[in-house]
Amino acid sequence: FENEKETDNIRQAILRYEIEHPVINDQKMVLWRKFGVRAWPTLVLIDPEGYYCGFVSGEGNREVLDRAIAKLIRYHRAKGTLNEKPLRFDLERLRTQPTPLKYPGKVLAAPDSDRLFIADSNHNRIVVCTRSGKLLEVIGSGQIGSTDGDFATASFDHPQGMALVGTRLYVADTENHLIRVVDLDKKRVTTLAGTGRQARGRSQGGPLRRTALNSPWALAVVDKVLYIAMAGPHQIWSHRLGAGTIQVFAGSGREDVRNGAPKDAAFAQPSGLATDGRHLFVADSEGSAIRQISLESPVRVTTLAGPSDLPHGRSLFEFGDRDGLGEQARFQHPLGVVYVDKTLYVADTYNHKIKRLDLPSRRVTTVAEAPGTADGPTRLAEPGGLTYADGKLFIADTNHHRICVLDLTTGKLTELTVAGLRPPE
Repeated sequence: FENEKETDNIRQAILRYEIEHPVINDQKMVLWRKFGVRAWPTLVLIDPEGYYCGFVSGEGNREVLDRAIAKLIRYHRAKGTLNEKPLRFDLERLRTQPTPLKYPGKVLAAPDSDRLFIADSNHNRIVVCTRSGKLLEVIGSGQIGSTDGDFATASFDHPQGMALVGTRLYVADTENHLIRVVDLDKKRVTTLAGTGRQARGRSQGGPLRRTALNSPWALAVVDKVLYIAMAGPHQIWSHRLGAGTIQVFAGSGREDVRNGAPKDAAFAQPSGLATDGRHLFVADSEGSAIRQISLESPVRVTTLAGPSDLPHGRSLFEFGDRDGLGEQARFQHPLGVVYVDKTLYVADTYNHKIKRLDLPSRRVTTVAEAPGTADGPTRLAEPGGLTYADGKLFIADTNHHRICVLDLTTGKLTELTVAGLRPPE
């Protein structure tokens, strides 16, 4: 993506994903060409003497690499060429200052009250406040974990999307690979689905607590069915509330942007969900497209805006920043989407913009602009999620560690301060 050529954006990604190994921004693709890379991820193995030993491309190659690395370790340990002294790095996170919110990923407005739920992702908690910023609750200790319990002791691992049904808040506990349930009356957190281990390979689903999940990123509920944007396997999953199973709803598992019947269609890291009650709308991030799934028979996956159905996976490379009609429009890694009266608002994350998609015409226009060089209340930095209430969009301005409010009548963008909120100790 063009956004990834900017070194400061890479720095933010290192901090957001808490990476503690060296990272090179190969913005001119020098290493890419030198190693003959044709796909990502590509992992190149170099031995302790600096010799090239081979490479693997694509996902699911950890076991192959583990065996190759173990063999090299044995060989070079015996040869005396293995330096086993631990490396020490000057980490980027040691240069940052604490903030009340840290890389908030998603935000959700309760439709029947003044509450706003914020996934304070890198603080591993859910913050509940009013739409004016009065702090109501903090759900989670702030420590990484998967402990069930009351609000003070329960723990999450980088939670993202949420869905509210009555007094139950469903949470995509992304890096725990779990779906959690917050009982807002009893003030307790429990686990609904997942084993706590990341699923490897493709699965069709199974019993709730015996089926491994893979990076659940966004949630939506329609007619008592919980839909999950499962970013890892590039699929949409579903669970009928009260039932004992969870299963694939749409997506072959192949990473691409393909339309068609649910089992044939393809997604690319779906990361945002919205609904009008008859359709699911999907922010298909790696495909830089906005997708639609009809929930009425026959169920079918289509693309509303952005590229799709290009040969040889070319849809994954068709990104940009262009307003326009349907397939002529371009996004760059959109992570969030919300439905408002025949309109979708999209968090066009890597373009640092909010865009409007008119559903009848499929026309895309920009409503909140990119950051440019300034850094103030009217700028956004990789917004990851958004929600709607009372004529306003509430936006998770992820890389600025804050929530912004966009008044759709005036076009004014302001910052929402959550009074009294502090980072976890």
